Amino acid sequence: MAKFDVKQEVTDKFSLRGRVFHKLRDDILSGKYAEHEELKEVAIGEELGVSRTPVREAFRQLELEGLIQIIPNKGAYVTGITEKDVRDIYMIRSLLEGLCARWATEHITKEQMEEMEENVYLAKFHADKGHWEQLAELDNRFHDIMYEACDSKMLEHQLKDFHQYVLRVRKKTLNNANRGSKSNEEHEKIMLAIKAGDADLAEKLANEHISNAYENMVKNGLYEAYQK
Repeated sequence: MAKFDVKQEVTDKFSLRGRVFHKLRDDILSGKYAEHEELKEVAIGEELGVSRTPVREAFRQLELEGLIQIIPNKGAYVTGITEKDVRDIYMIRSLLEGLCARWATEHITKEQMEEMEENVYLAKFHADKGHWEQLAELDNRFHDIMYEACDSKMLEHQLKDFHQYVLRVRKKTLNNANRGSKSNEEHEKIMLAIKAGDADLAEKLANEHISNAYENMVKNGLYEAYQK
């Protein structure tokens, strides 16, 4: 079994425990582990090529995030993301994305603005062609550009974490002609408001964008992406 590559650049901000934690969190959120499945320290340590200590430390962090439950003398079990968790994340994201768009209006650089415009143009092309994987990648990048443009490492970190939590269901949501195209139309409106320096409108549109994404997910029963 291939070992987890823990050789990173010296500038890597994550500790060994941190890298193990992020790998396990990504695996849980991607559906590699089923709900209620036991996570075994020894097996995971062997898989990732690390000792049990960083795995045990990562387990404690995962428990704090509510992704696993550690039962004394029994083991660690996946709890995953519930339907309520997804709803809460989208509602919180709606507010934070609005704030992010407002701050991006005030701080976006010329280069970031140009990339955002290009992103919307390319997404429109791929939506017309039905290239859903490329559209999903561009959708993710649009949000990343806005997070970076808000000039707040605290807000950027929080939003990127939430983005990861709902990544599976977002990909499934965008694999839909109506929502994929509609999402990019909403991105274009946000981009134009930011470009025009209209912080109030940018905040309102970004807030509505996330609310619309959640409503579409519920309407089409796409929460099931978390249960597969």
